[in-house]
Amino acid sequence: MPAPIVAVSPDYRTPPSVITAIIGISAVASLFLAWLVYYHPPVDVAGTHLAFLPALDAVLNALCAFFLVLGFRYIRRRQITAHRNSMFGAFIVSSVFLVAYIVNHILHGDMLFPRAYPIARFIYLWILLTPHILLAVVCLPMILITFFLSLTGRFPAHRRLARWTYPIWLYVSVSGVIVYAMLASYR
Repeated sequence: MPAPIVAVSPDYRTPPSVITAIIGISAVASLFLAWLVYYHPPVDVAGTHLAFLPALDAVLNALCAFFLVLGFRYIRRRQITAHRNSMFGAFIVSSVFLVAYIVNHILHGDMLFPRAYPIARFIYLWILLTPHILLAVVCLPMILITFFLSLTGRFPAHRRLARWTYPIWLYVSVSGVIVYAMLASYR
């Protein structure tokens, strides 16, 4: 049985220390991921161990996008409990994605797009990958703060931030699937 949905007084402010902590944790996580992707030498250079992880990441991104769209649909219909469950589904799937992504990069390192396809590589790098990475970095603290606001009953603030978080999170999830599909099709 889900916890009852209770709003706090509109006068109750979100503690700045919580927001600062969420942003700090997100910054450390982003720096760790940047180090992992760009500087950490892969453990399994041959790519034989857990070779299914990139495909799993794409499936998890697609599932996240599905839950996000479902959650948006539910909130538009004022089905609060179904919305909440869908958003928890998106959060859980994204969390599992992050673990699989980290393990994949520890083992295999970063997958580079082949230079033999310059037009496709340009599309991959500048249209998909660059905004995907930048928005993923921005999205992490937004997701955590949006969840914090909801879980603590600060629904007006939750709604205001969710209007920005939702499209960015959805873009990152969908573009993650496209990035995988492009890498897989040109390898």
